Amino acid sequence: MQRLRPTRQGLDQAAALLRAGELVAVPTETVYGLAADATQPEAVAAIFRAKNRPPQHPLIVHLSGIAQLHSWAARIPACAWPVIEHFWPGPLTLVLPAGAQVPAIVNAGQDSVALRWSSHPLLQGLLERLQRPLAAPSANPFGRISPTTAEHVHAHMQGRIAAVVEGGPCTLGIESTILDLRGERASILRPGAITAAMLAPYLDLAPAAAADAPRVPGSLSAHYAPRLPCYRLEAAELPHRKDDPGWQNAAVLAIEAPATRCGWWRAMPATPPAYAQALYAALHEADATACQAVWIVMPPDAAPWQAVRDRLQRAAQVLAG
Repeated sequence: MQRLRPTRQGLDQAAALLRAGELVAVPTETVYGLAADATQPEAVAAIFRAKNRPPQHPLIVHLSGIAQLHSWAARIPACAWPVIEHFWPGPLTLVLPAGAQVPAIVNAGQDSVALRWSSHPLLQGLLERLQRPLAAPSANPFGRISPTTAEHVHAHMQGRIAAVVEGGPCTLGIESTILDLRGERASILRPGAITAAMLAPYLDLAPAAAADAPRVPGSLSAHYAPRLPCYRLEAAELPHRKDDPGWQNAAVLAIEAPATRCGWWRAMPATPPAYAQALYAALHEADATACQAVWIVMPPDAAPWQAVRDRLQRAAQVLAG
């Protein structure tokens, strides 16, 4: 795997590889994405092979701007424009009716497509060079911890892809909010940094995803998981677990310092944005310890923590007993 520097020459090399149908991991403001030219079905198929990703699991398409939105969406409802104006480019993915040119492999044969315009300058520079969209799910084996550094990509995708563009740590650290705009009311299909409270002034937001919501990335009940067995418990349960032998051999992620000895502890930030930015790096670090399991003491069950708790609930099982 080539490690390309975040320079003009590095982006030129990345663009050349993508035009040739190769896979290149690229930084975004959320996580590193595994990019392929979205107009080349054979290149997109290579994403599924490299990640061992089920073919029925659709991909997000990254656009260079509004002009490509008109080409890749068959219809853009009026309610989309205030959201686009306020949150694009940024960590927001819009699910819209798919345009005729969307390859079936990109959206898993559905009649909708997930589109995003990232704010990351390196990805924007790469898209400007290509003048075509990129399909780019997270650059990790399917179901495992998403990468937020080039080192994470190199450790887990070596031998599977052509290159990674080194862009430093991702600033947000969890995947984009996915907003379904196909129906009469918009609905959030995956929470992220753009919250329901932030979106509410600009559109009529349904309280939950519609029953006929399309399949979208990151919607499986088990996802973002480390290699080690991973368990979660609420902070109120912790006093009852202090004598559990599993605790003494666990890599623990918690906001507060444990009162009793555990195998390894990572202090997690006490605010949702900082916790989100640190989350996947902490999970990668915990997974590399000599501990027997990962235990996550959950952050508060409150609206500002919804996106973080969503990722943790998919990454970790409820601690039984």
